[in-house]
Amino acid sequence: MLRQDIFGAKVRILSDLIYTPWPQVSAGVQYKRLKDFDIPSAVGAEDDSGVDVYLAATKLFLAGLAGRNVLLNATLRSTEANQLGLLGFGGDEGGRDLVFEGSAALLLNRFTAVGVEYRQKPDNLGFAREDDWWDAFVGYFPNKHVSFVAAYADLGSVAGLDHQTGFYLSVEAGY
Repeated sequence: MLRQDIFGAKVRILSDLIYTPWPQVSAGVQYKRLKDFDIPSAVGAEDDSGVDVYLAATKLFLAGLAGRNVLLNATLRSTEANQLGLLGFGGDEGGRDLVFEGSAALLLNRFTAVGVEYRQKPDNLGFAREDDWWDAFVGYFPNKHVSFVAAYADLGSVAGLDHQTGFYLSVEAGY
């Protein structure tokens, strides 16, 4: 079983999501620590913990595309995590990399969003390549307590297993 603890902090450093011409810029840090290092160590990971540092820019364009609101996000992340840290940090093929993450969502109405996400990933382990991830999603949020999200995700090769694709469905309720 692969388990990890993740601790993070994020702070807005510039602008506003909606009310300024510039995107909202935030900086963040995440500390990730594996609870079990046996498998990651066996496949070549150097460390059982690591720190990601990132800078994110997000902007909501009101009436942006065909009169619909558009949300865009771009993130630069400095990381040495293998498979988001589940397979340790660093390895025989490399260490810290600067990677790109991005997302775009079209808000069809107050309740529905469709979009895509992309996440570049480092490739530090010689035993198996690590592919970038992407997904396409639709979300329905009838009120602040209930949400439904469906997606198709392509994770590429994960730990030597090619063609890791599939559908995702999330139903969440909270009060």
